[in-house]
Amino acid sequence: MTGTDHRTALINGLVDLAAFLEANPGVPVPDFPRIYHFADGTDDEIRAEIDVIAGLLGAEISPGDRGYGHYKTTRFFGPVEYAAVGILAHARARRDADTSYAGCVVPDPVTPDIDTDTPAHAA
Repeated sequence: MTGTDHRTALINGLVDLAAFLEANPGVPVPDFPRIYHFADGTDDEIRAEIDVIAGLLGAEISPGDRGYGHYKTTRFFGPVEYAAVGILAHARARRDADTSYAGCVVPDPVTPDIDTDTPAHAA
């Protein structure tokens, strides 16, 4: 699917979803609906893309996300958030390090029949 086809399909899907929700008031909706676009590339490419999107949105770069290594801009349409996010190299490296042992340490299985109220098991 080309970028244009994907964009058209997304827009049509959002319109269809809105019509469905309007016609079916019994269907719950999320408290904080969000659509995220994630930029990819080098840190400079990510920042440049997010800067362009911020300009198109008429929004600023979110300063609170920089401490986490995220370069982000956001605009709300009513309660719906559209955010463009770039995760910078140092944050990706930190996450890779944090998860480098994933799957290597396996906890003991939980035994549901253990009496956790006895003094030996109460903590």
